[in-house]
Parts: sequence; C-alpha cells; structure tokens
Amino acid sequence: MKQLSDISLVTRVAVFHDKKAFDALVVKYQSAVRRFFLSQTLGDEQLSDDLAQDTFIKAYTNIGRFRGLSGFSTWLYRIAYNVLYDYRRSHKTTDDVDSLTAERGAAQTDKGMSIDIYEALKILKEDERLCLTLQIVDGLPVDKISEITSLSVGTVKSHLSRSKHKLANYLKDNGYDR
Repeated sequence: MKQLSDISLVTRVAVFHDKKAFDALVVKYQSAVRRFFLSQTLGDEQLSDDLAQDTFIKAYTNIGRFRGLSGFSTWLYRIAYNVLYDYRRSHKTTDDVDSLTAERGAAQTDKGMSIDIYEALKILKEDERLCLTLQIVDGLPVDKISEITSLSVGTVKSHLSRSKHKLANYLKDNGYDR
C-alpha cells in the first residue's frame, strides 16, 4: 500500500473496513503510543503493551466517530489518555506510583540511565508527568496537550513548568548537574 495520508487511511477503514489501512495506521503510530504508555507506567513494558493494544482496539471500533476536527494523532492520543485514565481509576485501590515502581526497582537496578529517568518521573504527579512526556517525548505543542487532556492551556503550562523544575532539582541532586 503506497503512502496514504491519515485521513485517507481512516476513510478506508471507516467506509470499507479495510484492515490493511488500519494496519498502516498502527504501524505509523504504535511506537509513539507505546512510548507514551512507557513513560506513564514508569517503564512497565507489559502494561504499556496491554494499554497500547486497548488503545488501538478502541480506535478501530470507534474510527467511524473520527470527524477530522483535529489530527488523527491527536484523536488517537486522546483515546490513549482515556485508556490510561480508565486503567488508573480501576486500579486505584493500593496501586500508586511508588508501589508500582518499587516492585520493579530491584529488577531494574542494572539498567543504568533508564532507571534514573523512571525514578525521576516517579517524583512527578500524574498530570505533570503526562504533560511533560507529551511535550518532551512526543513533541506535542501545548495546545495539542490541552486538547488531549482536556486541561486548559494555562494548566498545561503550569504542569510543564512545575514538572521541569522538579526534574531539574531531582537530576541536580543526583549528580546530573555537569
């Protein structure tokens, strides 16, 4: 299949139930969606894969609802955000960021810098981590982050400022001020 635009692929999926067109969308966005979940789950690869799979299943089953008012990637990130939100809400009993990473901490101590990143992200509140990773890791502008998260632009900017300040202090306190 030649390189088609997202809107062409979405149309082929929605109108003709073209699974190859949807596969092309999955191939194009799976790394970004998985990376989004890895940063939100602090490196839990299995959970990230499960959440990414749920995201693409929901995208496929709801693709007829895509109206093109925003880009397909923004729509897909919004689904990913909702999948994450639903997961966190349903697992709120005793799972918090500290307990999730404590289980993996011992197994990942030899992974070097990557564990430092996840340890640093662990100090952020969920919304701060979400906004920061959408901007820095995924390269999204503030207005797109606002659209995905349903947070006001000002709130997104506040979360970004706070999270960058917290991370800078954490990294400085842990010897990364060279």
